[in-house]
Amino acid sequence: MAYQAVLLDIDGVLTVSWRALSGAIDAVFQLRAAGYCLRFVTNTTSRTRQVLSETLAEAGFDIEPGEILTAAAATAAYLRHAHPGARCFLLTSGEIGPDFQGIALAEPGEPADVVVIGGAGIEFGYDSLNHALRLLQKGAPLVAMHRNLYWQTRDGLSLDAGPYIVGLEQASGVHATVIGKPARAFYEQALVDLGVPAGSTVMVGDDIEADVRGARDAGIAGVLVRTGKFRQTDLEHPAVVPDAVLDSVAALPGWLKTMQSRA
Repeated sequence: MAYQAVLLDIDGVLTVSWRALSGAIDAVFQLRAAGYCLRFVTNTTSRTRQVLSETLAEAGFDIEPGEILTAAAATAAYLRHAHPGARCFLLTSGEIGPDFQGIALAEPGEPADVVVIGGAGIEFGYDSLNHALRLLQKGAPLVAMHRNLYWQTRDGLSLDAGPYIVGLEQASGVHATVIGKPARAFYEQALVDLGVPAGSTVMVGDDIEADVRGARDAGIAGVLVRTGKFRQTDLEHPAVVPDAVLDSVAALPGWLKTMQSRA
């Protein structure tokens, strides 16, 4: 397959705790020099695209805000389309206000039409989760930016929103609409942004479910890297076999060059 575009996860692939992984900066440079169309797709919900771009610049990357597709921005776009004018109870860690511009947000304890769950943090206390549950019991739909179980930090794996979402679903009987990876719509939006067909695109990530399975469900090749949240048991997944497994993103330009020579 002659690939034209590359989707790159950020956390765990390019960085860990916002520090560049070995060889990642040079890999992005080589991909650009080789002419690949790039988009940086992330379930990170604690920062806007502008802040992500600035944070990545501090780590040594040259990535424009317009090249980044976040679960938070995709969720905001979904809410404007599917729930116009709705008042949302937003439970997330970090500051993503600019991405939610124009969406009415309810304070904790106030009535709301939609419950929106982002990335987990100290905000996920009993009172906030119990308020979310009561809103769901009253008929509010549940929208999740993603349902990641954990992510990799310098101190090890840290709990993410997925377990909380499962708990809310079980307690309320309401099934969450998931917007970020691995949702097919998220990947299809990235393809529309790139203007490249799925069969000419490869996704590179450290999550066998959100990155590899999600991409493959959208017709995109999925490459798994042995960094970030990768665990050896990922290779024993009963339903997902990556198109390739690389030690890190540093090996990606060479792998792509090999694939191009075979096309």
